[in-house]
Amino acid sequence: MVFSRESFIKQVEEQENWDVIIIGGGATGLGTAVDAASRGYRTLLLEQSDFAKGTSSRSTKLVHGGVRYLAQGDIALVYEALHERGLLLKNAPHLVKDQEFIIPVYSWLSKYKYLIGLKLYDLLAGKSGFKKSSFLSAEKVLKVIPGLKPDGLIGGVSYSDGQFDDARLALNLAQTAAEYGGVLLNYTKVVGLIKENGEVSGVSFVDSESNKSFNLNAKVVINATGVFVDEILKMDVPTGRAIVRPSQGAHVVLDPSFLNGDSALMIPKTSDGRVLFAVPWHGKVLVGTTDTPLNEHSLEPRPLEEEIEFILTTAGKYLTKQPSRKDVLAAFAGLRPLAAPGKDTDSTKEISRSHKLIISASGLITITGGKWTTYRRMAMDVVDKAIALGKLTAKKCITQDVKIHGYVAEMQKGALGLYGADADGIRGLIKAKPELGEVLHVGFKYVKAEVVWMVRNEMSRTVEDVLSRRMRLLFLDAKGALMLAPAVAKVMAEELGKDEQWINVQVAEFTKLVGRYLLYSPVG
Repeated sequence: MVFSRESFIKQVEEQENWDVIIIGGGATGLGTAVDAASRGYRTLLLEQSDFAKGTSSRSTKLVHGGVRYLAQGDIALVYEALHERGLLLKNAPHLVKDQEFIIPVYSWLSKYKYLIGLKLYDLLAGKSGFKKSSFLSAEKVLKVIPGLKPDGLIGGVSYSDGQFDDARLALNLAQTAAEYGGVLLNYTKVVGLIKENGEVSGVSFVDSESNKSFNLNAKVVINATGVFVDEILKMDVPTGRAIVRPSQGAHVVLDPSFLNGDSALMIPKTSDGRVLFAVPWHGKVLVGTTDTPLNEHSLEPRPLEEEIEFILTTAGKYLTKQPSRKDVLAAFAGLRPLAAPGKDTDSTKEISRSHKLIISASGLITITGGKWTTYRRMAMDVVDKAIALGKLTAKKCITQDVKIHGYVAEMQKGALGLYGADADGIRGLIKAKPELGEVLHVGFKYVKAEVVWMVRNEMSRTVEDVLSRRMRLLFLDAKGALMLAPAVAKVMAEELGKDEQWINVQVAEFTKLVGRYLLYSPVG
């Protein structure tokens, strides 16, 4: 399998007609590419930026049924998500793992309420490879989460859910689609829809790197652009009503000493009725999230001051070590594409969390809503709908059993664990050229061979691609990412045949970006 932008551009230049063209390289679009390509359809995916640049790299890193949806009585959604959670653990164990969560209990009433709810959660999950819930004594809770305040604690309810690396899974989905013959391009912006007798019959797009324009035909065009779906819909019907209302979820990343254990903390009801998680992730602690309705969207959303304040204050009520702004290693926000309601509302709790399929009069298929856990099911529904509409020859979905690229039987430990089976390829680079085993910066474990691998085999085009969505360092330690940027740019320039000016521009652009992830200025 060749996963190279040059190779894919060449295929697009040579092939004008496709079965399926997908707009959007986030969870849903990439899942749809895997589904369509694995059924044997000629599949092309176009992403305006990098894969998972938007919402799909900014989640709470959970593969879960949604305990809070259970509390809201949405049993069908929870059941579907728990089934998909089990499939993800089975098909991508190099990126998905069973993570223990503990709900601290301060009254006997809440003990039984949470325990009964989570026994139902276990029941709905069936035999999915995750541990069952149980009640732990206060002593046991404090042993597994030493950072939790002991005041008034009578115990905790332990349950299991999935944890994963979202941007890495997105990339592995792109590689999986390519293994089935799919063509996937980042940095390609769709600028128009092609129509024939009022029916959408293709797309026009521009390759952002060469500035070359392409017009391609397709039996079906799928709009899977998350919070950007309305922009594509307006290419179809300029006067159409917006169907998505973005909701922002913010997160802060702290040093692991704040939890001081391997178990995650789940606060089921905060002061404003939200759920708050504090989860160990890649050696740090990820705390979030919020649910803030917005009227605008962007590729680089920023946490609002009130969101940062809410997360730090709420976490401080439960942790012995009170987190402050100076403790935040990185802060980031993601936008959820929630299906907009017909009436005006400022509460995203009233907006649908389940996914929606919209078929335009022109035949354009739009998928929106949903969450990472159910990406495969959403993808299956989209392709099945295209078949039902007579746009594609009927072929059976096989993704329940498709192993995701990088598959190894269990998550690997060590510096290259994130790559799964691809770790051997990186070791091979070092064996062939030992200097590639040198670290990029003292104090960090990342080596030059990883950057070479990311350029050659993971379609990395910018320093941001590497440090944000391949290595994940921007999301874990923004200041650390800034320290690595010059070395990363240098290795990339050698691989891509770029000059000193390119290196300087890349480092300058990345420095500017880092400022959005820190709660203070990264320079000066």
